[in-house]
Amino acid sequence: MTKERNSDKFKLQHLPSLVVDTFKAWNADDPFRLSAVVAYYAILSLPGLLVIIINLVGAIWGVEIVQGELTGEISRALGRDAAESIQIMMMETQNGNRSMMASILGFGTLIFGATGVFYHLQLSLNQIWQIKPDPDSNIVKMLIDRARSFAFILVIGFLLLVSFLVTAAISALNDYIRSVLPDVILYLAFVLDFLISLGIVTVLFALIFRFLPDTKIRWKTVWIGALITAILFVFGKFLLGLYFGEADPGSTYGAAGTVVLILLWVSYSCLILFFGAEFTWVYANRYGFGIKANPSNINKKITKKTLTSES
Repeated sequence: MTKERNSDKFKLQHLPSLVVDTFKAWNADDPFRLSAVVAYYAILSLPGLLVIIINLVGAIWGVEIVQGELTGEISRALGRDAAESIQIMMMETQNGNRSMMASILGFGTLIFGATGVFYHLQLSLNQIWQIKPDPDSNIVKMLIDRARSFAFILVIGFLLLVSFLVTAAISALNDYIRSVLPDVILYLAFVLDFLISLGIVTVLFALIFRFLPDTKIRWKTVWIGALITAILFVFGKFLLGLYFGEADPGSTYGAAGTVVLILLWVSYSCLILFFGAEFTWVYANRYGFGIKANPSNINKKITKKTLTSES
């Protein structure tokens, strides 16, 4: 290996080669197929996710307020028409006119459906980091993985609640600043919104990289990879909002336009997430931290990425 790759400390001049190696590894893992798979399960998981998050956060913040905030976020990401369609879905999920047995069966179905997107995201990250699951793993492992996926839904609900609370606090602060420094408020609001979004998304990606795949990885590597991924994601979300607002790609599909928009948004977002995961992998191996399989899995295979990292 070269001297640069044996270095124990990251240097700014290493960044271009890190990005090049990351792109090679990312492209070799067929990220478009992996993103399409996760997007498909995201559609199936959406009703369950809405029910759990709305009721979880709504128990503290208020269901109607949570629905309004989510609708606003969806409108900025996918457009007003898609937001209205998903709002109708939210209202339907709150329909409580069901028997006890139907409620119990429905709850189990919702849990299974809501965890599907994270379960398949876990499988994709395992593939990206070349972690081969134990072929003798049984239903207990699957249940543990589903429980882990459900934990991430709770994490999203908690981070969403934190986001709402911080946004409310900033809104009150903005009112005060506007009365004192009216010319500064626009720029301050933009900077605060960006930093809050970046911080919350960074925490979410850090937890995903640390706990979702079947791996052992150091927190130092996790935070670096999560921050890079979060920066790409925040800017990517902004560009996707412009694209969906101007091009309106869902209009061609009529009534199915909302489904198509969700598929596109999740697919593009997963491409960014998987690029960040590849960066984390490359960074971990170049600077000696490594990403190892959990004891329940087969040791990580030596693959094209190892050759790429050592070339």
